[in-house]
Amino acid sequence: MNSLNKVILPGQTIGIVGGGQLGRMMALSAKASGFKIAVLDPTPNCPCGQIADIEINAAYHDREGLRRLAEVSDVITFEFENVDGEALEWLQENSFVPQGSELLKITQDRIKEKQAIEKAGAIVSPYAVIEDVSGIYDNIDKLGYPSVLKTARGGYDGKGQLVIRDFEDIEKAKELLVKNVCVLEAWVPFIKEISVIVSRNPDGETAVFPVAENIHKDNILHQTIVPARISLKAEKKARKIATQLANSMKLVGTLAVEMFLKEDDSIIINELAPRPHNSGHYTMEACETSQFEQHIRAVCNWRLGNTDLMRPVVMTNILGEHLDRLMNKIPTLPDWKIHLYGKAEAKEKRKMGHVNLMRESVEIALDETNESEIW
Repeated sequence: MNSLNKVILPGQTIGIVGGGQLGRMMALSAKASGFKIAVLDPTPNCPCGQIADIEINAAYHDREGLRRLAEVSDVITFEFENVDGEALEWLQENSFVPQGSELLKITQDRIKEKQAIEKAGAIVSPYAVIEDVSGIYDNIDKLGYPSVLKTARGGYDGKGQLVIRDFEDIEKAKELLVKNVCVLEAWVPFIKEISVIVSRNPDGETAVFPVAENIHKDNILHQTIVPARISLKAEKKARKIATQLANSMKLVGTLAVEMFLKEDDSIIINELAPRPHNSGHYTMEACETSQFEQHIRAVCNWRLGNTDLMRPVVMTNILGEHLDRLMNKIPTLPDWKIHLYGKAEAKEKRKMGHVNLMRESVEIALDETNESEIW
């Protein structure tokens, strides 16, 4: 049922598969433009469900739930990439899904993802496909120590991964390999982790957001710093590569491109996410158009918005263990843009919200954040 030249107008309904924080922020942006929202999620009163016009509580592969979503929606998008393949195919046949399924399938599988990145002319870390432990022994000398073993499918925030630092670590890989094909990647000696959010509409119009510098703690994104503290050469290269990938993969919607920056300003692509991304949350206040508004504009087949950065910004994630300290200080914090996701339970390492601090420089924003004693 996909007709890519179809335009969705205010008053019509956008269906979202997935009711987490990304769906919530998509929905808030869409409602600001006059759209109605339907969401499919198994959890009642999920973050997106709290503000949706229609909340459908069903598993993502539940055919009746999908039928109801298709029935009430004029266009359907998704907030995460692990949508069941059969469910996505059914949705494509029975509703309007301008993003299609091809890019989603590519990013669901690290092997296909790496092949697609290389086909687009970008560089990934040297890797090998691993089906059993013997595959690690066969490839470890070529890839070297340390190497990173990742499940080909699934895994996020460091889950489904093992760093192999020496020969003795190889036996620890058996647990990951029990049910999974994996990818063994050579370690990249990077100096910074950066990312670029790029959006593209069905007409091929592309818009790139400023390059973000990302700092992780315990494999979870802690802070995003924009403008990234990198050379102009590296910035131009990162934006060019993101555009290249979007066009090669015929993106409709939003693509987050995670990259490793090396000392010589060369760039290695780490991962792709075909949706708005945690490292793009800074755009909500700091850019003329947020990544969420841009995503809605793209899937509705509108002209894309201006992505210029208006002020330097630091985004910091609020995890479960930070929430109590933050809540006590909220009334006294000067011009902190705080976004909380409405999750029912604050668990350790669970993303509960984020803060955007826009200041005269990223150094001032970093100092103020780090001196707050919240993190």
